[in-house]
Amino acid sequence: MTCSHVQCTFAGMPHTPIRPEATLSSGDAVAWLRALPDASIDLAITDPPYESLEKHRAVGTTTRLKLSKGSSNVWFAIFPNARFPELFAEVYRVLKPDAHFYLFCDAETAFIAKPAGEAAGFRFWKPLVWDKKTIGMGYHYRSRYEMILFFEKGRRRLNDLGVADVISVARVRNGYPAEKPVEVSEVLVEQSSDRGQLVIDPFMGSGSVGVAATRLGRRFAGNDIADSAVAHARLRFEALAAAPTTEALASSG
Repeated sequence: MTCSHVQCTFAGMPHTPIRPEATLSSGDAVAWLRALPDASIDLAITDPPYESLEKHRAVGTTTRLKLSKGSSNVWFAIFPNARFPELFAEVYRVLKPDAHFYLFCDAETAFIAKPAGEAAGFRFWKPLVWDKKTIGMGYHYRSRYEMILFFEKGRRRLNDLGVADVISVARVRNGYPAEKPVEVSEVLVEQSSDRGQLVIDPFMGSGSVGVAATRLGRRFAGNDIADSAVAHARLRFEALAAAPTTEALASSG
């Protein structure tokens, strides 16, 4: 699949115009980042398909997602822990000076990701907590939260210092596998970027980060290795582009 700021072209699909502020790509996350210019990105938010997901599936402590075969899921190509150093190095390179990076992960992956991020040059501030409001599957203290690791390149002030480190938003039911609520990403986008700035997600999945960015007047560039994910995200952006904006509704009234 090839993309521009105006349209995305999918193999076997006609050219489909989408919202100009969004660019969607398909491929390996690190390879996609390597193609981006140095210091060209204002904010990065992502949710890699981390390695511990396979362990949880194997022992039955997380839901076997749709289209799965055994303990593997064809929606996700697992991102190995060993690749975190190259991921952090590329995210650090493409971010502008004084920018933030948010990484969704579980507690186990946090112990691997934090030192990898610091080795790449990031300052680690703290883990944020996404409280899903209801418990999930599991045996020992069933999971109700997910971590969001908060990294900083240089020094950027949060837009609102009164926001708490626990974000309480109900999990998405019957959506895309492991889909994150747009409302969670909206908090991060509002805190760490300004209107017109460029937000990226190298593991785009359902495109929720992009939807949040676009709703808030930011530009978005997203990537996913799964063509099915990119197609799903494309549909979301087409629906978003077709919906009347708040400004349009106000002017028509």
